[in-house]
Amino acid sequence: MKKLTVMLATVAGLAISAGDALADSTLKMVEVITSPPRTEFLKKQIAEFEKANPGIKVELISLPWGQAFEKFLTMVQAGDTPDVVEMPERWMGLYANNAQLEDLGPYMAKWNDAKTLGERAKQFGSTVNNTQFMIPYGYYVNALFWNKKLFKEAGLDGPPATLDEFVADSKKISAIPGKYGYCLRGGPGAFNGMHMFMNIAQGKGGYFNEDGTSTINEEGSVRGLQMLADMYKQGLAPKDAVSWGFNETVTGFYSGTCAMLNQDPDALLGIADKMSADDFAVAPLPVGPSGKSYPTLGYAGWAMFANSQHKDDAWKLMATLLSPKDNLEWAKEVGVVPIHNGADQDPHFKTEQFKGWFTELSDSAKYEMVTPPTHLENLGNFVDQVAIKNFQEVLLGQKTAKEVADQWAAFLTKEQQDWMAKNKK
Repeated sequence: MKKLTVMLATVAGLAISAGDALADSTLKMVEVITSPPRTEFLKKQIAEFEKANPGIKVELISLPWGQAFEKFLTMVQAGDTPDVVEMPERWMGLYANNAQLEDLGPYMAKWNDAKTLGERAKQFGSTVNNTQFMIPYGYYVNALFWNKKLFKEAGLDGPPATLDEFVADSKKISAIPGKYGYCLRGGPGAFNGMHMFMNIAQGKGGYFNEDGTSTINEEGSVRGLQMLADMYKQGLAPKDAVSWGFNETVTGFYSGTCAMLNQDPDALLGIADKMSADDFAVAPLPVGPSGKSYPTLGYAGWAMFANSQHKDDAWKLMATLLSPKDNLEWAKEVGVVPIHNGADQDPHFKTEQFKGWFTELSDSAKYEMVTPPTHLENLGNFVDQVAIKNFQEVLLGQKTAKEVADQWAAFLTKEQQDWMAKNKK
């Protein structure tokens, strides 16, 4: 009997040891929208998670945003997939349609914090096959930063309310030596802002007609693209702006080089550090001939790869980062609108600095939010590679706005109609 007891104890000990070994896992996590402060803050949240979960380690891989799409695609094609990835909305179609992302619905069904999760997070994270392949960590909504000092110097009382005023004000400000009206973005990440102005000029939001044909080459849209090209050619934006990305446009604004910038709340972080709150404000975007404006609403979030060997631990990490507490801290740090109901009552978001965004969000009749067609498999490459190159060609006079808009329309129409054919009910 004693021998049996010892044997059972030994087996139990082995089982416990095996359990401990199984509990130890290393999660590979990839972030793609990177900056030094953002990465450091994410590392801080990860360290807190690891402290609360001693059996789990997180290996963070940070990809430079300018090359992130290609670098991450190369990783995946080589079989080097992460457990958790930061997923921009326009990449979701590619990876979800190729059965590479995990359905998060079953995990969310058991998640206590799902009770306060806003409906938009559920909606925007499930745009592919009505399946929750991603949970957004926040929203990027475009509004108009304007430099009060430069406007006053140009004899202007306030920000432009219409597209015509936007161009006219840019001309007046650009008449000041060494100053420009608009911080144009011609490099990485340019497409959403450019397409937004095309929609405003067109007086119609979105990307497609009901039959799946693209609206991007309709007369008003082409006029909006031509407007941006004309502003660049007339010197209403800096010459270097043809290759400017996020950081360059933000620097152009807070340095006082250019007086207007359309951007999301994340730009406020750098600008508020460099400028007095008395010297700038954030206004709603100007409206077009229709009397409406069409702010781009972008988002990114966390997704899990379907071939993860540590799915429960991966979800535990995601659930922590997406909890009301961590998400509110993250939103303040990186400059996004938080995902949980009630977050707008936090003192940080009730300030005058956020007025432009909340005006747009509260007036749906005047400001119609436009989200990218994330269900399209090849949207990421189009937005982050092809469209940027083409836009620069228009700015530099190498191609006409109509030529490029027709190219884009042909691509988008085929993508949408192919998707519609595959998803007939």
